[in-house]
Amino acid sequence: MEYRDYYKVMGLARNATQDEIKKAYRKLARKYHPDVSKEKDAEAKFKEVQEANSVLSDPEKRAAYDQLGQRRPGEQFRPPPDWGRNFEFRTGSGGEEADFSDFFANLFGGGSPFGRAGGQRSGGAPFGGRGFAPAEGRDHHARIDLPLEEAYRGGTRTLQLQRPQVTSDGRVETRNHELRVNIPAGVTHGQQIRLAGQGEPSPDGRGRPGDLYLEVNIPPHPQYQLDGRDVTLTLPVAPWEAALGATVQVPTLGGPVDLRIPPGARAGQRMRLKGRGLPGKHPGDQYVNLKIVLPPANDERAKALYEQMKREMNFDPRADLQQEPQ
Repeated sequence: MEYRDYYKVMGLARNATQDEIKKAYRKLARKYHPDVSKEKDAEAKFKEVQEANSVLSDPEKRAAYDQLGQRRPGEQFRPPPDWGRNFEFRTGSGGEEADFSDFFANLFGGGSPFGRAGGQRSGGAPFGGRGFAPAEGRDHHARIDLPLEEAYRGGTRTLQLQRPQVTSDGRVETRNHELRVNIPAGVTHGQQIRLAGQGEPSPDGRGRPGDLYLEVNIPPHPQYQLDGRDVTLTLPVAPWEAALGATVQVPTLGGPVDLRIPPGARAGQRMRLKGRGLPGKHPGDQYVNLKIVLPPANDERAKALYEQMKREMNFDPRADLQQEPQ
């Protein structure tokens, strides 16, 4: 997809204030509104302006967009792998704009950290027929990376989250928000950890603050494949272990365990270690896929052993294949 320079679309410097962004949008919206504009391609330009404004007028989206750095408009672009990680944003700041570009959809659409629905809890709704209830702060969300081993054992960790804020002069800056979090043992990919009262403060100072929800992202592991609470491991075995049976040590998240391989085991055979996945009310299992690994014929003695097997074993690996008639 192509990179979009939202500041260029709006005719603004990258250090523009929020008030300058608002004024630029009003001016361009009047200029390109399809109902009144005489400009060429007014509808397409109006949509570009709407998209740029939806990002730059939102302090959180703007702060995240600024972290990408300045690039050439039209340059081929892919979001970095850690896009949105440890970046704190409000509920309701996500993008529901279906007609915007692929660039916007990848950064701020439904599948991104910003693709959340909802909003402020009460916002000053009537209370008891007298006055208004205190305005409550909005919930915040952030995605955090958690290694599989840490998800298994849980524990306490200190997080540095980035929280965008508008300064007194109308500019956007990102400040670090440090907090200690208790990670429950057995937390799963996509699970949310709720931190009560750690979200946005009450706008009028009288209502309760919002909560902070941490969405857990467990990155791919070099050894295990994760599926919910279950994990899968590919286990290399020697030909004689598969043919004769053997008891071998298998790594698990909780430490090595013995696994009995039955005689005549096949490549790709799947074995189960009950309860050896992620812990929980219903613990996951660990599945072991057998992979038969041949020893290399890299010296004369090894070659001689293979030659002996070839001569003495009545074995045709293709005996079950149907041959086409000549």
